[in-house]
Amino acid sequence: MAGILSPKDLKKIASDAEMETFEEERRAKKRKQDEQAELREAFSARDVHPEAIDRINRAISVAAKQGKNQVQVLTFPASFCNDAGRRINSFDPAWPESLEGFAKKGYEFFEKELRPLGFKIGAEIISYPGGMLGDVAIFIKW
Repeated sequence: MAGILSPKDLKKIASDAEMETFEEERRAKKRKQDEQAELREAFSARDVHPEAIDRINRAISVAAKQGKNQVQVLTFPASFCNDAGRRINSFDPAWPESLEGFAKKGYEFFEKELRPLGFKIGAEIISYPGGMLGDVAIFIKW
């Protein structure tokens, strides 16, 4: 039979368990960072779909039939903005300058195709996880 564990043995067991917990948290954080990087890369590489006009027409028709005057067309993390969403959160009129990737391409599409028809665009922060800026929503308004 083995002897009773000594205080030194117990400290080692506790230390090893603490290190394993720390290592698992580090791995989880790294996985999350990698996933975010992949999402951001995919968001940046994405282009406006060739059928965008048909999709927009369907969405705004449904909304208009429901008596609405706007439709949410895009949601993405505020961290994907070059200012982490600060301009949008503070209602800065220059908020479109903070857009990056697909959001910027979508805004350029709006400027070219929709603004000349009289549509308007708006953006707002729609979530505040842990009190931080979370997701941005872009709306087309009429």
